[in-house]
Amino acid sequence: MADEKGEETKFMRIVVVGEGMIELSRADGDGWRLGHGGDTLNTAIHLARMGRDVRYVTALGDDPFSATLRHDWAAEGIDTSLILADPTRMPGLYAITTDEAGERSFAYWRGQSAARRTLSLEGSDAVVAEAGQADLLLFSLITLAILEPEGRERLLDLARDVRASGGRVAFDGNYRPRLFADQQQARDICRAGIAVCDIGLPTLEDELMLEGTASAEAVQARWRDLGAAEVVVKLGAEGCLLEGAGVVPPPKRLSPRDTSGAGDAFNAGYLAARLDGLSPAEAAVHGHRLAGWTVMRAGAIPPRDAAMPFQAP
Repeated sequence: MADEKGEETKFMRIVVVGEGMIELSRADGDGWRLGHGGDTLNTAIHLARMGRDVRYVTALGDDPFSATLRHDWAAEGIDTSLILADPTRMPGLYAITTDEAGERSFAYWRGQSAARRTLSLEGSDAVVAEAGQADLLLFSLITLAILEPEGRERLLDLARDVRASGGRVAFDGNYRPRLFADQQQARDICRAGIAVCDIGLPTLEDELMLEGTASAEAVQARWRDLGAAEVVVKLGAEGCLLEGAGVVPPPKRLSPRDTSGAGDAFNAGYLAARLDGLSPAEAAVHGHRLAGWTVMRAGAIPPRDAAMPFQAP
């Protein structure tokens, strides 16, 4: 029965909405390496590597870089049929630098990226209709921030429709101040995302910047009050806080090589385990394991290797 259940959950429809960008990164002091990344894209790739049915909703351009991104995402196992094309724009670009402790910093060029028009382009009606059939819909505060106002409202409506149809909605409160006109706008948009989600995935560091909330317990209570039924407060190297289980630490303490994408990897491990029926505490351990594998390697999405947990055969 466990195998049958595993096969059933493996093919639950996961729809991830966001922005995949061109990534520039350095490895061990060498020259810049061209790759891809983005918070929700990172999570989608991890889920696809587990053999999950993952469809990514975004927009790319009609240019060689966009063609390469689409090809590379499909090669990772992502269903790219819901990716729209904007012939007037190109993908966003970002560069990653890391310090000696593995902590990362980012520089972005995304102001006119194609992804900003994802849910207002021709063809978006069909994409929204297909996405509405999701068993799990995932998006982030970054997703809401980069969308045009019309697209943002369409995404919030889509989340309501998924829930009304019996699916679940996960929302990551990934806060990047530069994406907003001011802090109040960011707060309002984040609260709108929380109100339509079942599973909330805030990070304490982000919540401190955005709302001034200094304790994980207060973050958890605030997200619950705003509508999220299940809240996982990510605490970095300390683990995560779960209601009823307290702080769930990682299996072991690590000295990271690169923390890029750690939270995105955690999201993938956690959400996949929850779809499989595992408890939040068990799912948190899965999230920690995948995040731990990620931070010991360079880049937000390291190449697969034999040590990568939960990968499909």
